[in-house]
Amino acid sequence: MLFNPSRDEARNFLFESWQKYRAGELLTPLEDLAAQLIAKHPEYFSVLENPQQHQEKDYLPEQGATNPFLHLMMHLTIEEQISIDQPPGIRGHFVRLTQRFESEHDAQHRMMECLSEMLWQAQRNRTQPDAAVYFACLEQQ
Repeated sequence: MLFNPSRDEARNFLFESWQKYRAGELLTPLEDLAAQLIAKHPEYFSVLENPQQHQEKDYLPEQGATNPFLHLMMHLTIEEQISIDQPPGIRGHFVRLTQRFESEHDAQHRMMECLSEMLWQAQRNRTQPDAAVYFACLEQQ
């Protein structure tokens, strides 16, 4: 991302972007992108329309529920990666996956799985994220 927000900042950004979008207010380009991504996820509308109830909610893996905030922020990360082709070659993977799945959104979800794998391995190994891990996973998609 162009910025490195805290958990609360990221959540507030998503809450505010969706609120401004629904109110028809002027959005920054990043807010507009976030609102477009949220619009593709109606299952998250109730979460984003109730900040008081969801600002502090934890989404633990053992609960089995997807963290809507993490999911949307990963979409934003992938959008940025594609726009600047960073890491180099990521845009080509996106184009290939979009053609294969006939959907940019589905392609991003496949990319998200690989991005998650790369981040998980880096965390587990206490290393920096390795684009080679990301690309190896993408090539299996």
